[in-house]
Amino acid sequence: MGTEVIEPQSIRNVTIVGDPEETTRVVHRLTRRFAGTGSGTAATVQWTTDRVDHTIRLTELSSHAPIATLERSIRVADGVVAVMNAAVKRAPRLETILRVADDHQVARLCLVTGLDHPAADFDHCVRTIADTHGAVPLTLQIPYGIGTGFEGVVDLVPMGALEPMGAEFYGSHWTVAEQRYRSLVNTVMEHQDGDLGPREIPPEQLYDRVRCLTHIGDAAPVLCDPAPWSDIAPFLDAIIRYLPSPLHVCQPEHALDY
Repeated sequence: MGTEVIEPQSIRNVTIVGDPEETTRVVHRLTRRFAGTGSGTAATVQWTTDRVDHTIRLTELSSHAPIATLERSIRVADGVVAVMNAAVKRAPRLETILRVADDHQVARLCLVTGLDHPAADFDHCVRTIADTHGAVPLTLQIPYGIGTGFEGVVDLVPMGALEPMGAEFYGSHWTVAEQRYRSLVNTVMEHQDGDLGPREIPPEQLYDRVRCLTHIGDAAPVLCDPAPWSDIAPFLDAIIRYLPSPLHVCQPEHALDY
C-alpha cells in the first residue's frame, strides 16, 4: 500500500485553547460535520480552501492547565485559536494565553462563541484582545444580532458580492457592517483610503494583508461562531488563509509534525 505524500505548505498544525467544554464542542463539530478523524484531544480534518486541499491537525489545550504547560504548548505551536465565550465578562487565563502568544510571536485567531446567550457581548471580547498588549484585533466577522436576537454571522471580507442586496437583506446591520469593513481596510492596507467601497478591493488582497499581519504577530483576526444557525466552515477557511504552515514558522522548536 502506497504512502500518501502531504506537501508541508498544505498543513496547518493548530492548537485550540480555551475552556475545555468550549474547545471540545468546536472540535467535535468540525470532525462530525467535515469528515474529520481523531481521538482524545487531537483530530485531523481534510479541507479545501480556494481549490487547494489542506490537512488541518487540531490539538485541544485547556485554559485550566498549569501556566507552565500553557506557555510551553503555545510556544511550540504553529498557530493558536483562542476560543472566547461572549457571555463571560472576564477570563484571566485567556488574557494570559493571548499575552504568551504575543511574547513568542505565535500567530493566532480568536473565535467568539456563545453569541446567542442573553448576556453575550461581542464588542467586549474585541476590547479584551485590544487591551492585551501586542496584536491588534481584526474583526473579520460580526454577529447578525446578539443574544436572543442572534441570527447568524456577517462575513466582512467578501462584502462586495453582497452589496447589491446586502442593505435590503441585513437592514440596519448592513450599516454597521460597512463601518466595520472600512475600519478593517484602514487597519490592514498599506495605503489607507477610508472612502474605498466594498467593491473596490478584491477579497484576495485583504486575505493576503491579514495573513501577513497575522504571521508576524501584529494582528489577531476575530471570527464569530455561527452556532446554532449555520455550520463552522468559514472557520476552517480562516485557519487555512491566515495561520502559517510549518514551513512559515520561524521558531526552532517547531517541526513539520507533532
